[in-house]
Formats: sequence, C-alpha cells, structure tokens
Amino acid sequence: MKRLLLGLALVVAMSTTILADGPVEGPLAPYMQDVSVTIRADYGQGSGVIVTREIKDGDKNITVNFVWTAAHVVDNLRHVRQVIDPKTGQSKNVIEFKDAAIVKELVEDGRRVGELKMDARVIKYSDSENGEDLALLMIRKRDFVSSSAVFHTGSPNIVPIGTRLFHVGSLLGQTGAGSMTSGIMSQVGRVLNLGSGDGTVFDQTTATAFPGSSGGGVFISGVEDENKKHRGKYCGMLVRGAGETFNLIVPVRRMIKWSKAVGCEWAISTEAKSPTLAQLQSSSWVVEDSGVEWRDPEKADANNKKYGLRFWLGDSRKINGVLPTREFEQLRYED
Repeated sequence: MKRLLLGLALVVAMSTTILADGPVEGPLAPYMQDVSVTIRADYGQGSGVIVTREIKDGDKNITVNFVWTAAHVVDNLRHVRQVIDPKTGQSKNVIEFKDAAIVKELVEDGRRVGELKMDARVIKYSDSENGEDLALLMIRKRDFVSSSAVFHTGSPNIVPIGTRLFHVGSLLGQTGAGSMTSGIMSQVGRVLNLGSGDGTVFDQTTATAFPGSSGGGVFISGVEDENKKHRGKYCGMLVRGAGETFNLIVPVRRMIKWSKAVGCEWAISTEAKSPTLAQLQSSSWVVEDSGVEWRDPEKADANNKKYGLRFWLGDSRKINGVLPTREFEQLRYED
C-alpha cells in the first residue's frame, strides 16, 4: 500500500466500532492510527500500540492506558542502582527506568496541527537478547485515549502464510508518525539463536518498515473470507529486519506466553483480570524478568549482524546528521 493514510489522532472514528475481542467494524486506518503512538526514549525513537483497561482505584474504576513496545526501544532508559539491604547488610542491584515520552500526532483537515506528549512508566520489561524483547508501559495521564488495540487471541493462533497485513508505526521516528504500510505474512516460525534456551521464535512479514518502526503493531487486514472474523486484530510486534520488506515480528502467541508468565495477560486479553492501581504502583511490582545485567550493545549488534538484521530503531541524532550510517551484512540463510 503506497498511499500514506492520515487519521485524526485522539478521536475514535465515528464509524469504527470494536466489539470486545471481536473484529473491528468500519474503516481500519483511523482505528490503527488511533492506537499507534511514537515512543521517545532519550535520543531513541520507536513505535508502540495502546491498550486501554478499566482499573480498580479504591472503590471506583478508572480508565488507564498502557503501551506495548519493543524492549530495545526503551533500553537506554534503564539503569542499575546498587543498594544495601538493611536486613542482611548485603548489596543488591535495583533495576530502574526513566520515563519514556508517548507522543500522539494530531492531524486535522489533511494537515498536521500539533502533537500531545505524555510521560509513561515502564512496568514490564524483557531484554532483547536474553528475553523476549517486549516492554509494557503505563501512561501516567489517565484516560489519555478511549481506543484500544484488539489482539488476535483466537484460533488459529498461528496466522497463515499469505494473510494480508497492515503495519502502522513511526517510520523514521516522529517524522513518519502514523505511517501505514501493507504486506503479507511471508513466513512463520523463524528461529534466532538468542538467549540461553533453544532459540527465539519470530514470524516474518513483507510489510514495509524503517528505523522507528520497532515496537509498532502488525494487524490482520481481514480481506480474506477466512480472516474476516480477525479483521483489525493485532497479530504481532515489528522488531527487526534485513530490508524494507523482510521484517521479523514477535507473534502474539509468544506475547501471550510471556504475559502469562509475568502476570500481565490482562494487557492482551480482556478476559484476564486487571491488577488494581495500588498493585501497579506498589514497590513490590516486578518490572524485569531477565536478571539485572545491562543489555550488551556489542552482543546485540553481533546477533543482528550474524543474521544480517538490524533493529528498526530511530535515532534523533542520526536523523539530524550526527551519526554515520551503519553498514550491515547481506542476509544469509543458515541451517
């Protein structure tokens, strides 16, 4: 899809309706752009997708917005602080994250008219090289938007090869916020030798991506008869690629597995019980699932280079001409 479609930000299209975990009814472009945001993490820029939930705050319910993105988008907000345990006298490392900025672009009458920027706290994180490359953020401003992404949690859980897909992300960072591209599911079950286990599974799409697309959503178009019931559903997160139309996504089935393990399934399925605001704000809330080591940038670069891949992470310094263009090896296939 070569046209750039622009939707009115922060307003759910009047003709677009979302029925719980059912298909999206009405125009898809306004819905997908309404749930898509730019994430600024210091000089890094990526994409994210909004999930909205009703959260218990004492005796009342409040609307809270969360954002799914790739861990490597917010990685440079992470730092380790060493503290002394007053009970044991032993030192321990405490993982902390600075806030990310969530940016929603405003378009009216076919013209960009401004943007809204909100702070967001990292509440779940899994490292890109040792974990799942997933992060869940909580927007500090309550009821930022009313829209919410709908996830593909039904059957079949593996999206068939050839399924038409859309990607919406911040291509080249904020410069390309809300950009919409199209493609197909070109392969499933790619395995990269990451972490210490038996590899990490990705699906592959031809939907076009650029630096800044990392963390952005991939959605089912529903044009095929067999996929109409999944129309508009989020089926994966774009994270790495080897060229504009060779891109790897974290499939929702992998996100579901991880979310169950770390207690945030509610951020995918509306049937799962959400935590209370007090629980989310508790000091005992566990943010990270992959230990206390810093992600080694050299290791990440080596892993990407091995497969001829790169993170689709925008860099404001690079966009402003400060950083040189990095060269990557051509993609090669390995047994």
